[in-house]
Amino acid sequence: MDCIHLTGIRCYGYTGYLPEEQVLGQWFEVDVKLWLDLSTAAKTDAIEDTLDYRSIISLIQNLVKTSKFALLERLVGAIADSILQECDRVTKVQLTVSKPAAPIPDFSGKISIEFTRTL
Repeated sequence: MDCIHLTGIRCYGYTGYLPEEQVLGQWFEVDVKLWLDLSTAAKTDAIEDTLDYRSIISLIQNLVKTSKFALLERLVGAIADSILQECDRVTKVQLTVSKPAAPIPDFSGKISIEFTRTL
């Protein structure tokens, strides 16, 4: 099976456990791997024979911007489910969503949640 990788999708959103995260918001980073058959596109060089990944980027950005979940896990699940529902060519998705500046005192790392979902 073939795979498209989209990395470094940055979006501003309002998901977080703390009330201020849902009011002030914060940056999120999203990486996604999409498994699908790309053999026809490799022969035809036609965009209609592949997945127009601009639509995936837009879907992810829209969900991050408009969702207000308490848990990052819920946001990741919503994105993964939406990709599988809206993209009939995709058979498997692996998605990592990170908070590069989580509001945790004395913590300068980032927090990431990764889901893998299959049809």
